[in-house]
Amino acid sequence: MDLKQLLCTDNDAVSPVIGVVLMVAVTVILAAVIATFVLGVGDTVNDTAPQASFNFNYEQNAGGSDELAITHNAGDTIAGENLNVTSTGAATEDDDSASIGTDVFTGTIDAGTTATINNTTFKRDSDNKVLSNAGGPDSRLNLSAATVRVVYIDTSSDSSATLGRWEGTDV
Repeated sequence: MDLKQLLCTDNDAVSPVIGVVLMVAVTVILAAVIATFVLGVGDTVNDTAPQASFNFNYEQNAGGSDELAITHNAGDTIAGENLNVTSTGAATEDDDSASIGTDVFTGTIDAGTTATINNTTFKRDSDNKVLSNAGGPDSRLNLSAATVRVVYIDTSSDSSATLGRWEGTDV
């Protein structure tokens, strides 16, 4: 009796199984790659928002109008028409629902560019007028309970991303 012959009778049985497993794996990977491009998932990977950081400097004026300076600290250069500054919770003397218009930032926005929100740049929801024009130059803006966001809007794909956020002292 040959012990070697009893233990190792069929060496070929493993090779066809490995071959089938490898073929299935290759087929699944190819199907996934083709599906990615057919469904357009690969196209959206390149549509990313710019990388930028913003600093917020809040000045609460007792008896006067508040001011919030928004400064682009570092990161990508951004076209001003692609930035929108929005707020919730800001209050004016005669209207508690106010928003900030898209014209707060203009031109090319790069590191060091600052825009200031105050009663001369703030627009109201109700009539889309600048606060100082709508209620007079003495109209007061209260940002203590406001949340302000700097939002990037990609006009080519209608997508947006929040690049910076500030919350008032009473939020």
